[in-house]
Amino acid sequence: MIKQKFGSDLMTKNHLANVNEILCKVLCHNLCCLISAYYELNVETSFCTQVPEKVKEVLVY
Repeated sequence: MIKQKFGSDLMTKNHLANVNEILCKVLCHNLCCLISAYYELNVETSFCTQVPEKVKEVLVY
């Protein structure tokens, strides 16, 4: 699926850059799957906008 969507060729030449490019393609593929599932399956999302008290205690210096 990744090769079909983003192509099979890599633009980079060294090994570390190739690994990073492949990981970016995997990340983009996963995001595309999440977005399509959100719209096709009517998945409801809820985002937490408040920081829990336990975390606040850790963040205070």
